[in-house]
Amino acid sequence: MAVHTLPSSWLPSISYPPAQNGRWSPVTSTLNFCEEDYYATIYAAEIVNTLTNLLFMYLAVKGIRNCLANDHDTVFLVAFVGYLLVGTGSFLFHATLKYPMQLVDELSMIYTTCLMVYATFSYRKSTRYSTMLAIFLVALALFITLYYHYLQDPTFHQNAYALLTAIVLIRAIYVMESNIRPKFRTTDRKAANPRPTGGKVEQDKVDLRDLEILRRMWTMIGFGVSIFLGGFAIWQLDNMYCTTIRRWRREIGMPWGFFLEGHGWWHLMTGTGAYFYIVWGIYLRHCLNYKQDDYKLDWPGWTALPAVVRRQKLDAYEHADVYDNGLSKKRS
Repeated sequence: MAVHTLPSSWLPSISYPPAQNGRWSPVTSTLNFCEEDYYATIYAAEIVNTLTNLLFMYLAVKGIRNCLANDHDTVFLVAFVGYLLVGTGSFLFHATLKYPMQLVDELSMIYTTCLMVYATFSYRKSTRYSTMLAIFLVALALFITLYYHYLQDPTFHQNAYALLTAIVLIRAIYVMESNIRPKFRTTDRKAANPRPTGGKVEQDKVDLRDLEILRRMWTMIGFGVSIFLGGFAIWQLDNMYCTTIRRWRREIGMPWGFFLEGHGWWHLMTGTGAYFYIVWGIYLRHCLNYKQDDYKLDWPGWTALPAVVRRQKLDAYEHADVYDNGLSKKRS
């Protein structure tokens, strides 16, 4: 492969080789993306779309470890396991472009979202209600699976996933606002958590605490939704202008052309957005259980990934994180 210099740039690059047949040829999936097939290796049909799923796997493992270490509700542990399955399925799908792997990728997204629907709608409901909800969601997931396999139309899957995601997001926001914001607290919520013994002064402190929690939650929601929708927009541009983008990639060469892989950006951005959503769900559940003082959202800054941890563990970490001269290290 010839090495050349990018136009108007000193950065070296490698020419794209032609697309070729690979280890898993022929393609049997109903979807094929703008990344050319088997140009980098015969063992991965779409190398960038394959490797960007490693972020899903990393974040899933991070979430699973956090759930186990901090005793979060089991439903969120299962959600992160489903999240891991999404990343693994997508990895195998883009590596092979085989229809069975496409089903693993796309249907695991539906199943994981159904888990979050259950976590959101079953909170503080009766056993009978929760059981009926579980039966309904299993039946819904089975219907989507069979009907999608019958249609083999990716648009049906995308619409079903988008609808489920919107429903669970709107419901979770309603639960958050009606149970945590002081002026919106429901009657049963107030009765279950009466005014602190310190009277109005202590209640004002609690209200200020909850308002700060809401501010951080809304920041998480805004960041997560924005990066999720941003990833979707980039992928749509990839679909609309695929011929032009492929020409640009070949003009600038590798590895710089990798940055023009729109579906790869979809993986990175939606993976991050989904992680933020599950972490927000964990934090919301602890706040709904009146454990605001027991758990803390550990999110030092925009460049860091959030996690919900027990306060004593975080406090112990921060207490131990000191210099030899006794000055505390500052968490950025």
